[in-house]
Amino acid sequence: MTRAQRREALEGYLCIAPWLIGFVLFVGGPILGSLGVSLTDWSLLAPPDFIGLKNYADLVVDPIFWLSLKVTLIYTAVHVPLSIALGFGLALLLNQNVRFVALWRTVFYLPAVVSGVAVALLWLWVFNPELGLANRFLALFGIEPLGWLLSTRWALPALIIIGLWNVGGGIVIYLAGLQGIPTELFEAAQIDGASALRRFWNVTVPLMTPVLFFQLIVGMIGAFQVFTNPYVLTNGGPANATMVYVLYLYLNGFSFLKMGYAAALGWILFLLALALTILSFWSSSRWVYYEAGERRAR
Repeated sequence: MTRAQRREALEGYLCIAPWLIGFVLFVGGPILGSLGVSLTDWSLLAPPDFIGLKNYADLVVDPIFWLSLKVTLIYTAVHVPLSIALGFGLALLLNQNVRFVALWRTVFYLPAVVSGVAVALLWLWVFNPELGLANRFLALFGIEPLGWLLSTRWALPALIIIGLWNVGGGIVIYLAGLQGIPTELFEAAQIDGASALRRFWNVTVPLMTPVLFFQLIVGMIGAFQVFTNPYVLTNGGPANATMVYVLYLYLNGFSFLKMGYAAALGWILFLLALALTILSFWSSSRWVYYEAGERRAR
């Protein structure tokens, strides 16, 4: 390297040094530290006691661990596709040339910036079995009131519905993707006689697959980490019907004072999310279309 190149490299490292230091101290360091904690029995009130892989062995025979994993997988499998479909559908509507479209975009985005606890308390009133708006709406169709958050059958579906509240955050990304599609492709398809449905399926959807893939990965990771709504609304009940994984991790660490066990739960969650992410990237080559890559291939 020349003197000028070394100076440029040094200046670059100095510019990113605050971020690097922050990452090592507050992200990378704690992550590695949690791996060490997962090998101990630590109650926070006494020094940690090294026990090796016992916490991981205990997970295998812990029925609540498997139950929380099952609840989280069900939540993810239902919530993520619904969130993607609803967000994409709303973005298609908000991409039309209609009056006050900027106002409507703002209205649909606002829920994404509202405090999670405030939203949870709002939905607690909506799903009140006696006075809630949800049961009043069902009564209009002659449907008997549901227990919702107090029912082992309906508590998890209620949390899935609540999770769709902040779908407006993804609308911004969908809109960016839709507005990046060249209009000449739609014009060419229309000249060829393609109907609106065919233009949507053969032009819009393929060119939006990178955005859909991104939303799938982000939504899946976010669903695995769902915590606020179950914690505020049900605390895992009734009868552990909404005991999601991160809530169980939190309870072990800060309610049961089993920090080593909680750290082991955290690493299992990390490995599971990593495995599903790798699987998603592996399958993406079969359904995600990158226009730039296709052009280079030609």
